[in-house]
Amino acid sequence: MEKILDLRGLSCPIPLIKTRDALVTAAAVTVLVDEPAPRENIIKFARSQNWRVECTAAGGEYTIIIRK
Repeated sequence: MEKILDLRGLSCPIPLIKTRDALVTAAAVTVLVDEPAPRENIIKFARSQNWRVECTAAGGEYTIIIRK
């Protein structure tokens, strides 16, 4: 199951916590954030858990796709 999390406007650590919780039950998670700090924290966390991560940027927003 894939989940989409719209976490724009939220400050760390909330985006990271919500992403971590979603990864417990989902095989893939797409995360939308609008700040560099949550983007970096989410990417580092996902990679530390051996998940595949793709990130794209457009208009000051970031789309992070995380898969097992």
